[in-house]
Amino acid sequence: MVGGSNPSEPVFHIFKGMNKVMKVSKSFSLLDHNLVPHHLLLSENEASQVLKQYGIDKEQLPKIKVKDPVILEIGGQVGDIVKVIRTSQTAGEAEFYRLVIE
Repeated sequence: MVGGSNPSEPVFHIFKGMNKVMKVSKSFSLLDHNLVPHHLLLSENEASQVLKQYGIDKEQLPKIKVKDPVILEIGGQVGDIVKVIRTSQTAGEAEFYRLVIE
């Protein structure tokens, strides 16, 4: 996959065949699907506030790989903290945090 740092830029899948290369544009956002929770990249300030609130180090957060399709779409980098907002029948919305790893 080849993609820019801008989540609105099209991401292309490149397939290499015997003698030709086929380029297919991704024309939808994974985040628009109703089963994919909303993902937000936290700023350094927001990340430090979350870590302080829970009294933990970055490495103690659950992990998500940098090659995860949603992380690729939002432009996450190794070391970033991502806030995942899931809808819940009992809580309305539930927030989770993940550390982006290699």
